[in-house]
Amino acid sequence: MLIGEVARRSGVSSRMLRHYDSLGLVRPTGRTVSGYREYSDEDIRRIFHVESLRSLGLSLRQIGRALEDPAFEPSDLVGDLIRRTEERLQREQELLDRLRAVDASAPFGWEGVLRIVELLHGLNSPHAARRQQTVLAPTEDAPVPTELLAGAVLAEADPNVAGALRWALARAGGDGVASLASGARSENVDIRRRAVHALAGMPGDEATSALTEALGDPDATVRGRAALAVGSRGRIAAVPALVRMVVEGTTDVEAAEVLGTLARDAGCADRIMSELTGELAAPAADPATRMRLTQAFAEMPPALAQSVLRDLAEDDDRAVALLASALTGVLGRRE
Repeated sequence: MLIGEVARRSGVSSRMLRHYDSLGLVRPTGRTVSGYREYSDEDIRRIFHVESLRSLGLSLRQIGRALEDPAFEPSDLVGDLIRRTEERLQREQELLDRLRAVDASAPFGWEGVLRIVELLHGLNSPHAARRQQTVLAPTEDAPVPTELLAGAVLAEADPNVAGALRWALARAGGDGVASLASGARSENVDIRRRAVHALAGMPGDEATSALTEALGDPDATVRGRAALAVGSRGRIAAVPALVRMVVEGTTDVEAAEVLGTLARDAGCADRIMSELTGELAAPAADPATRMRLTQAFAEMPPALAQSVLRDLAEDDDRAVALLASALTGVLGRRE
């Protein structure tokens, strides 16, 4: 089959076929009496092999090696292609993120675009001090877009930079809540922790809703931060998680304080007292747990807590009894 017919049937241009020939990649096995290239069926199969390998991203040199070296292991080359492709996709994703950030900021003119690009470079710096400086630098002429700040919050591991980012995001208003709420549902537990930490400083019903959803998170840190934030906003949905924090000794002092604040509402107080006394009577409540629960009762309204503490002052565990007795006196003076 002559080169023109091969080009028409294979979809590979005559020019590329000649290039393959010059490289020794696919050389026609025959020539006509007039000297034209003539391809055999085996030559055509080799052309399709070359095109298939090109579609995987192999260079012509790599293809030649793959076809000629009998000891060639395709797994190594495929693995290298996967790594290179992942790196290229990461670079493309970073470019896409930058473009979206510029677009979301709606800059006026090229000066605004360049300012956003400068901010992006600063926030993506490998040096924590540079990232923090970028967040804290005055930006009245081009405020940092909230979506950009939210994305940086979810990615930041340095605690000092993260604190600066949360501060800047809270000042920017509630526009970044949607991104944080999405981060709170991430499969990555570190991202969920950062998202909930930032949401706790954001105002509004949307942030409260995202925090309430996080009360069911499998990670104790996420649940704890969400419970403290939701409870501080006066939402009774946080009560079970807060009581569990007291029982388990996870930020139990802060949890008890939030429960005490919630208990100022008569409707919440009965439920909180019921859950605390239920945990106190549980067979699994060891002395350390009973001590924490006793301390939590001291945060409750005195009229509700004193009778429980008087009973605990007669507890079989001497440490619990002494603590309850002391707290009874404190609540009496407070009342």
